[in-house]
Amino acid sequence: MAETNTSIKSSRQLRCVYSFADKVKSFPGLARRATWKVGKEDPRRVVHALKVGMALTLVSLLYLMEPLFKGIGKNAMWAVMTVVVVMEFTVGATLSKGLNRGLGTLLAGSLAFLIEYVADAPGRIFRAVFIGVAVFMLGAMTTYVRFIPYIKKNYDYGVLIFLLTFNLITVSSYRIDNVWNIAKDRMSTIAIGCGLCLVMSILVFPNWSGEDLHNNTITKLEGLANSIQVCVMEYFYDSAKQATEDDSSEDPIYEGYKAVLDSKANDETLALQASWEPRCSRYCHRIPWHQYARVGAALRQFSYTVVALHGCLQSEIQTPKSISTLYKDSCIRLGEEVSKVLRELANSIRNKRQFSPQTLSRNLKDALQDLHSALKSQPQLVLGSRNGRTQTPKTAVQAVPHPHPDQKLEEDTKFSFSSVRNGSRGSGCQSVEHSRELTRKVLRPQMSMSAIISLEFSEALPFAAFTSLLVEMVAKLDYVMDEVDELGIIAHFEEFQGDEIVVTCEKPNINKPQNDLPSYGAE
Repeated sequence: MAETNTSIKSSRQLRCVYSFADKVKSFPGLARRATWKVGKEDPRRVVHALKVGMALTLVSLLYLMEPLFKGIGKNAMWAVMTVVVVMEFTVGATLSKGLNRGLGTLLAGSLAFLIEYVADAPGRIFRAVFIGVAVFMLGAMTTYVRFIPYIKKNYDYGVLIFLLTFNLITVSSYRIDNVWNIAKDRMSTIAIGCGLCLVMSILVFPNWSGEDLHNNTITKLEGLANSIQVCVMEYFYDSAKQATEDDSSEDPIYEGYKAVLDSKANDETLALQASWEPRCSRYCHRIPWHQYARVGAALRQFSYTVVALHGCLQSEIQTPKSISTLYKDSCIRLGEEVSKVLRELANSIRNKRQFSPQTLSRNLKDALQDLHSALKSQPQLVLGSRNGRTQTPKTAVQAVPHPHPDQKLEEDTKFSFSSVRNGSRGSGCQSVEHSRELTRKVLRPQMSMSAIISLEFSEALPFAAFTSLLVEMVAKLDYVMDEVDELGIIAHFEEFQGDEIVVTCEKPNINKPQNDLPSYGAE
């Protein structure tokens, strides 16, 4: 028994060793693929990595070269730390951190020297008490100020640097006599580091936060347009649904609205960073980056209906083709009009040109009226008929004349009540059981008919939900159009000329399952 346990333990240890060896062997391949994937997704990441390396090399010369080291001293390391902390991927983020760090250091140094001047006159004991009180009050006030939403959003890093620099200079001044040289070197090295970061970010292959926000908004509009178009096509064509199921790793519908739902934090960050960038629109007007964030919020509200529409494809109960085919053309037309409007909004932002809300609304209204007319002309959706399934009980009832179920139930009930009254003395319990049995015999056929009718109606409910979501989508699309129109007015886009809208988009060929569905999802 002991030998068996020993052999089992040894085999487990061998398996663990082999598993660890396999992981070690496969690690270089995994690292290589992950590195290649990160660079392939956005080649600007490679350029940014090279820029950071170049900036660190240049700032290290302050410490490596003897003449520069003698001029600045050991505090040259603060410049290296500044480059590591301040250098960000976009110009807006670098400007935000650099200006916050520089302004916080300057204000903290000025206030620290003022306190040093006041505390130096009376004596050493009073100086220690005064420094302690000043540190306590400034620390408490600065920390409390960081909870203010506006300060937390825009200047949190600057307030943190202010607190750090103030305490460093103020506390050091009690033991070090020549604290002015330390503060001067610190401020000069931080200024060198921030300046180098700004030069590298703005002049060497700059990545603008506003441009990223602009392109992301366009990508989200086009991704939603593609998701709606493919979703409507898949609902009426089994070939498209089968093609998507075969290639479930990349679902164009899911990728389209997922990029919108996950964009809240990214949009707010990019809008905040873009507000620091020195960029203007036509006629030197400030670009309203906050309006881009509002467009993103409207798109997220709109994308919820796309998620629900996608859920109709995955419903367990599906509407029979005999019903959905009657409204196929109207629903496809409405879906194409919604996609067309979204692509027109994307082109409007891309070309910085205003659009015509009246023309887009008119086309949507015509498509809605077409769907409304189709629904009114076909009552089969409400009845839920399916290839004459409900006709069988009717013909059976007409062939064999039976009394009405209510009449039969009334007669049987009267009979049971009379039997109860007549035999209440001798067989009361048997009469009650007999009446219950008769009631069950009458109710079972009625329950069967109700089950058939409810089954037919439940099969029609998914299509009713699908059409109602299409109509709801048009209603929410108005909010997106209003926000984009407001963006065009505030940003002074070019005025719309002409009443004709041309949107270049290819209709996916649903009848060919071997072709992949097009994807306009956000990267």
